[in-house]
Amino acid sequence: MAWRCSGFSNAELISNLANHGIFHSDRVAAAMSAVDRANYVVDKSDAYDDSPQPIGHGATISAPHMHACASEHLLPYLNPGSRVLDVGSGSGYLAAVLHHLVSPGGKVVGIDHIPALVDWSVQNLKNDGLGGAIDKGEIVMVAGDGREGYASAGPYDAIHVGAAAANVPQSLIDQLASPGRMFIPVGTFMQFIEQIDKDENGKLTRKKVMGVRYVPLTDREKQTDEL
Repeated sequence: MAWRCSGFSNAELISNLANHGIFHSDRVAAAMSAVDRANYVVDKSDAYDDSPQPIGHGATISAPHMHACASEHLLPYLNPGSRVLDVGSGSGYLAAVLHHLVSPGGKVVGIDHIPALVDWSVQNLKNDGLGGAIDKGEIVMVAGDGREGYASAGPYDAIHVGAAAANVPQSLIDQLASPGRMFIPVGTFMQFIEQIDKDENGKLTRKKVMGVRYVPLTDREKQTDEL
C-alpha cells in the first residue's frame, strides 16, 4: 500500500502517506511538510515518487514511506531538546525532518562514510533553508564510519540507521541514551527493521517491525544499490 503514496507535490505525497496509514502523527506530518524532498534528490522530476532513488556513489535516498515510518517509530523520543544520530545520512533529507521534530533546542548529527555525500547533504540542507541550523550546530553532518557512531555528541535519545547491519553495532547501543530508541535494519539476505529500546536502567528490548531491503552498513567499496 505504501507504494501508492506517490504525489505530484510534496504536500500531496505527505497527504497520501497519511491517508494510507503510514503515519498518524500531526507532528510527523508537519515536519515532513517543512522539508521539500526535491532539495534532496538527483532527479527532481521523481522527487515525490514513493520509491528509493539513487543519489550517486552506490547510495540511495530511501522511499518516503520508510522515512515516515522511521519518524513515527522514533517519535516518542523526538522532543524539543532531544539529541538524534542519523547513520547513513545520505542526502540529508531525514536529518532535516528530524531537526524539525527536535526543535527548539535539539541536535541532529548525520554521519555518512562518503565525504562527497556529506558535502552534498550540507548544500542540500542550506538550499532547504537550514543554513542557520547548521551555523548554530543544531544540525551537524560528518564523514565517518557510521558503525562506530559519533560518541562525542552523544548519548542520543534516538538513533536512526539507514543501512542494514549484519549485527547491531555495539558502539551504537553504547551511544543510545537511557531511555532511548534505535530504528535499524538488521540482516544480510533477510533483513528486518528492528526497534531497539533501552530503558532507564540500560536494559534492551528488541522488536522486529517489518521486512526490508537496504544497502549494507559497510565501507564504500562493498556498497551496492538499495533495492
